[in-house]
Amino acid sequence: MDNESSNHRQNSPKSAAPHSTSPLFPKGDESADGDPEVWAAFTANFSQVQSVLDRNRSLIQQVNENHRSKIQDNLVKNVELIQEINGNIAKVVSLYSNLSADFSSMFHQRNSAAAEAKSKAEEKSSE
Repeated sequence: MDNESSNHRQNSPKSAAPHSTSPLFPKGDESADGDPEVWAAFTANFSQVQSVLDRNRSLIQQVNENHRSKIQDNLVKNVELIQEINGNIAKVVSLYSNLSADFSSMFHQRNSAAAEAKSKAEEKSSE
């Protein structure tokens, strides 16, 4: 990765929590900021993912240095380093899978609660 793209990624703005114009949180929604516990869990999950990706970046740099050195022992070490990289990729896939399932569950719970509240409001108004 070149320095320009690396700097761009580091300087790009971070995503903020959803706000009232988000499709998930329509304007006027009392809980537009969402559940703080849910956002804390998402933040922790993304932090774990970033940690694993940072480790892989370091491992890849080491593999490249070992490869360029053409020293037999370093080339042998690359096998173990590449195995760790592969294991880390599996961790990232698992973390994103869990994140997706958690997000989907939160979304469905939120929609169910909204539908239930609407139904109760309709029942009250018809009485």
